[in-house]
Amino acid sequence: MRAAAEDICGEYADVIPPDTRNLMGFYVSLRRLLFECGITDFSFNDLYKPTYDRLVKIFSYLINFVRFRESQTAVIDQYYNKAESTKTRIETLYAENQENEGRLQDMKHNRKAMEAQVREKTMRNEDLKKRLLELRRNQEKVAARLEEAKQKKGELTAVLEQKTHERVTLKQESTKLRPYVLQSASALQENLAELREILNNDKSHIDALDRRARALQTSTDSFSVVSTDVASCIKILDEIASELAKEEEEMARNAKQRDALSERGNNAREVERTETMLKRQLSKWMERTEKLREQSNQKAQEAKEKMHELRAVHRQLTEEHTEKGKEMEVRRVRIEQTEKKMLDLKENIENEVHSAHEEYRKMEAHIKLYIAEMEQTIA
Repeated sequence: MRAAAEDICGEYADVIPPDTRNLMGFYVSLRRLLFECGITDFSFNDLYKPTYDRLVKIFSYLINFVRFRESQTAVIDQYYNKAESTKTRIETLYAENQENEGRLQDMKHNRKAMEAQVREKTMRNEDLKKRLLELRRNQEKVAARLEEAKQKKGELTAVLEQKTHERVTLKQESTKLRPYVLQSASALQENLAELREILNNDKSHIDALDRRARALQTSTDSFSVVSTDVASCIKILDEIASELAKEEEEMARNAKQRDALSERGNNAREVERTETMLKRQLSKWMERTEKLREQSNQKAQEAKEKMHELRAVHRQLTEEHTEKGKEMEVRRVRIEQTEKKMLDLKENIENEVHSAHEEYRKMEAHIKLYIAEMEQTIA
């Protein structure tokens, strides 16, 4: 009665007295019961001033309703049990629906995470492409510099051979002109100046060759740096391959979860739609990952081939550098020997000139003495 009164009065329950509220609740409850029994004209007069006929009618309807209910108890219980089972089924389906929605949200979250990872990996692939292009440009530049260095090396070797030939010819000419040089001090000094100039030219040529060797050393260092960069690129590509394998495992797990969801949620149309959409997106991502895997494998193979080529070029450069260093050492030793010989020759020539001057003075003194004696004898 109190619940019915509160339902009827609503917000005005405090305004109406309690007896009135309870009476109204009782009237409403009794009217509903009698309406179900078949009495549709029940009013307050039946409560305050009931007549005999009305009481007989009301009680007869109530008795008939109770008898009918007792006779149909099995059917009522059956339908009640069906309603309860339907209610429990609805609750279980609702719980499964909520669980499926939670899994769907998790799958959406995982898809967003996978999209972020794929974007990150595509950005990393783009960075690797840029780095590979830069390495290719640097390789072309280094190859051009190497060709230029080879050309300059040939030119310098030709110039050095020409200089050595000229030095040999000058040495032969100096040996031929040695007796004439002993007779003239000024000519000897001129020849010494020429030889000194030739020696200075040879020294400058050796310095140029040393600078060229240092330049080749820097180019070899740059090749080593390029090789390390290519090795790091190969390592990064291996990491990308491992991450793609992890993504495949995650996709397999998602496929298993999707199969489980499809088996459990056959009656949910919304889940089927989302499943089809996820299948399409998954196929797209599988195609993209397959393309990325193929591209990464291709790039790794190209990087390995470039690495082998760079190693071969580096080996060739090191061999050329060692050969050039040996040649430079031999030429340096020869030039030092020639410098020593030139110094010895200069000392010998100076000694011979000094002795020639002394002999000239002696001869001049003898001639003067002879002239004086001749003048004395003539006088």
